[in-house]
Amino acid sequence: MTGFRKGALVLELIVAVGFLFIGPVFAASPNLESWKPSFDPSGAKYKCIVSNVSHPAIKGVFAGFALRDELWKRTNGQIFVDYKPFSMLGGEVEVLNQLQMGAIQGMGVSSVASTNLGPRFGLVNLPFLIDTDEKLDKFIANKKLFNHFLMATDHQGITALDISTYGTYGWATTKPIRHISDMANNKFRIAEAAVNQLTYQQWGVNPVPMPWPDVPVALKQGVITALDHTDLVCDLTKKFEVAKYFTRVNYAKGLFIWLFNKAWLNSLPDDLKTTFVTTVNEVCAQYRKAGVEQETAVRNKLPTIGVEVIELPADEMEILRKKGTAVHEKYAAEINKLYPGDTYRPENYLKEVQDFLGYQP
Repeated sequence: MTGFRKGALVLELIVAVGFLFIGPVFAASPNLESWKPSFDPSGAKYKCIVSNVSHPAIKGVFAGFALRDELWKRTNGQIFVDYKPFSMLGGEVEVLNQLQMGAIQGMGVSSVASTNLGPRFGLVNLPFLIDTDEKLDKFIANKKLFNHFLMATDHQGITALDISTYGTYGWATTKPIRHISDMANNKFRIAEAAVNQLTYQQWGVNPVPMPWPDVPVALKQGVITALDHTDLVCDLTKKFEVAKYFTRVNYAKGLFIWLFNKAWLNSLPDDLKTTFVTTVNEVCAQYRKAGVEQETAVRNKLPTIGVEVIELPADEMEILRKKGTAVHEKYAAEINKLYPGDTYRPENYLKEVQDFLGYQP
């Protein structure tokens, strides 16, 4: 076992133990004492403050701590990643602005919020395009297509280096959705994101865009009865204590896109910049695999904790997919738009990705 993996396992154990004893109060007053580094970072020559909105019990979020420790080791203590999950620096739109201005240096932004600065990122939110881990791996392996995707915020002074995951989207509900006709009887919460709003409009639903911190109270009070999110996140954030049904739609992967301020990254000496980029890539690859294992464990767990898992009939899933094609068409111009820094300049980027992944309109 490598030193990298040993260190990651130690930190993962700390996270797991901490998560068991923290309880819901922790979310209101986050404290990183349990996740403090095992080294003294005061002597670091370069400091990189990195934000994330979620809980490091999720493997795709924990990747930030793994990145911190691995970079410290590989740079001999020259770079310290000061990682702040739990929305400690604010909501995602707010933090994106901090990142662009250089007030912080990095962010693991959710794919749904990422389109606020990089509309091309909306590609991964399109319904039923990149909806499995196999398709995601295939997309990442195609460096021409994936690197063009990562250039989405380059014109904003922000560099995207890689992605980690937080599950596959479906519906956690307080009232069961066994058929698409049942959607009308539910009040859906979705992320404050353009692609998501377009998707639900095409599905004939008028959803409530709502910031994530408002969800627990809204769900308990019945302001919303259906939550558009992943089973992994809903389990770890205790949403299934209220929502006892999960309809497994699997229409998109939940991703964290790891962004860094371009000016800060380019200020690093060439050798440290190379080490930084390589380390981000290797950590993300490791934690994507860990995320798949974690999601599988959650899926096996749900029936044992009283959550009824529902799958829509095949013909109704096909209706959702067909209606979702209109979202591809309506958002295509945003995804296909080219910027001065793009080195790959396809005539129709979305069509290339659709063809490559075998998407059939």
